[in-house]
Amino acid sequence: MSDINELAEKRLKSRIRKIKKCNKSDEEKEKFFSQLGTSFEIFFPPTKKSDTVSDSLMIWVTPDGKVLDAEYSYEEPEEEQYTSIPLTEKDLKPFLEALADFKLELDDA
Repeated sequence: MSDINELAEKRLKSRIRKIKKCNKSDEEKEKFFSQLGTSFEIFFPPTKKSDTVSDSLMIWVTPDGKVLDAEYSYEEPEEEQYTSIPLTEKDLKPFLEALADFKLELDDA
């Protein structure tokens, strides 16, 4: 049986080859990314009130960038308590407005 790290390395290299192929061909890129949805989590910084509380926002998005679902998570690790709350469109809207100009780039530092 292969080591999980070896399997992960092989899969990563395969994904990199696929992305490079997509970067060279608009047709390949469209075909690949039409299947690719995403999710991401935004971790909020600690507050003055408590640095032992953790909260975040999780957003699931379709390949064309439409939000499918979103939830707010709240955790008190020391108390071993966790909850999540589904976000309504009204509650999500301010976050989406704040992220409207969000762009991924490599840090040149």
